[in-house]
Amino acid sequence: MTLTQQAITILMVILGTMLTRFLPFLVFPGNKPAPAYIQYLGRFLPAAVFGLLVIYSLKDINIFTGGHGIPELISIAVVICLHLWKRQMLLSIAGGTICYMLLIQFVF
Repeated sequence: MTLTQQAITILMVILGTMLTRFLPFLVFPGNKPAPAYIQYLGRFLPAAVFGLLVIYSLKDINIFTGGHGIPELISIAVVICLHLWKRQMLLSIAGGTICYMLLIQFVF
């Protein structure tokens, strides 16, 4: 990549990032309530995304080979317990990830 192409790429990334950050504030100003469908999406989309991620993460597990899905099940239990205990999403995600990585590296 030439220097000009690199500069154009960096500028486009900056422009895209700024556009996605500022556009919602321009489209939905703070002095007006957000439309009902946007409020609906704000309530239900995060849970749907996490559900989709869980399904995507578990779709290729074969219980007849390898660890038989045990590291995944243990890590899911850790995520659930951490979330019920502390109610902090980042702690739950990090704890489950660390648990899974330790299990597949050292146990299974």
